[in-house]
Amino acid sequence: MKKHSARVAPLSACNSPVLTLTKVEGEERPRDSPGPAEAQAPAGADASGRTSHPCWRCSRAQLKKIFWGVAVVLCVCSSWAGSTQLAKLTFRKFDAPFTLTWFATNWNFLFFPLYYVGHVCKSEEKQSVRQRYRECCRFFGDNGLTLKVFFTKAAPFGVLWTLTNYLYLHAIKKVNTTDVSVLFCCNKAFVFLLSWIVLRDRFMGVRIVAAILAIAGIVMMTYADGFHSHSVIGIALVVGSASMSALYKVLFKLLLGSAKFGEAALFLSILGVFNILFITCIPVILYFTKVEYWSSFHDIPWGNLCGFSVLLLTFNIVLNFGIAVTYPTLMSVGIVLSVPVNAVVDHYTSKIVFNGVRVIAIIIIGLGFLLLLLPEEWDVWLIKLLTRLKVRKKEETAEGGADPGLGPQSKSRRARPSFAR
Repeated sequence: MKKHSARVAPLSACNSPVLTLTKVEGEERPRDSPGPAEAQAPAGADASGRTSHPCWRCSRAQLKKIFWGVAVVLCVCSSWAGSTQLAKLTFRKFDAPFTLTWFATNWNFLFFPLYYVGHVCKSEEKQSVRQRYRECCRFFGDNGLTLKVFFTKAAPFGVLWTLTNYLYLHAIKKVNTTDVSVLFCCNKAFVFLLSWIVLRDRFMGVRIVAAILAIAGIVMMTYADGFHSHSVIGIALVVGSASMSALYKVLFKLLLGSAKFGEAALFLSILGVFNILFITCIPVILYFTKVEYWSSFHDIPWGNLCGFSVLLLTFNIVLNFGIAVTYPTLMSVGIVLSVPVNAVVDHYTSKIVFNGVRVIAIIIIGLGFLLLLLPEEWDVWLIKLLTRLKVRKKEETAEGGADPGLGPQSKSRRARPSFAR
């Protein structure tokens, strides 16, 4: 019998500033069964005849998962905001967004080696690199990773990955990082619309509202700068980047389905190999045509390039494999929290003006993003919560009405002196 393992599916890049296009997809752990105080509430009446209310208890496993969730949120927020700000800083000395995209994507090659190190440290049944590689290659079919599979199932995603990254980085040159990061969150709305149309996913009214809010936020963000050509181009680049990443996610789910942790790590490493083999020629062409030109290799800020790549690699690892220690929703919250971080940094380092229109646009897009995080059964949960609150209120009212009736009897009992000792 095969052991059940969590699966990984593509994530909308709204959870990544540039490079993250996959995430762990799996069901959260079911809630613990009601505790004794909740399951046996009627039998838990005290001596006065009052029914004790159920008390909410949190197991040690849940506390541990929440603790790891807070750590993951902080890591996602800091790595995303840090990579975005470092990219902006890098362009002051090294104006080459496509070369930066190519350089950072090459680091994807480290995914599978890092995964194998974790496998050796944690797994009880240790396998060799070749055995683990062959097992993960089953994700591509019975024949494994063949040349045909490489060009039909990996190369298209490598192109989408590069386009997403390049459009995002190029947008950072045009507009401030706050607008770029918040507009990129609209990716989640695009994923829902494409999934609804292409994959026939379940229709949810609240997600349609979220998509409308995202589109309204894009329009308001454009209006905030007065429809200048420079800002309009930058916003168009961000929206294009979000659209490419949404297309990546939907096509991944349509063509490849879901993947285990090792299979996802191998797939990301294959994207890095594709980038090295087939995308390397483009930065070379851009250099000799002086579209992205630098006078000397000594003038390249290698520290910024490596720092940017390390932050993105860290962000990708945490976002893709953080599901193993916490809830997926908490990781998405880290994306939203990075927007105010970028806003604070922009306030002190750039000439951004937070007028009323821009602030409202940021709030609208953030609200739409949070609405998209609601689970499919959110309405059922809400009805159960309201029903439980209504029942509790009736119980309290009944107890309050029963106390006056018992008043005279209790008073008469208290008035009689008790000589029994």
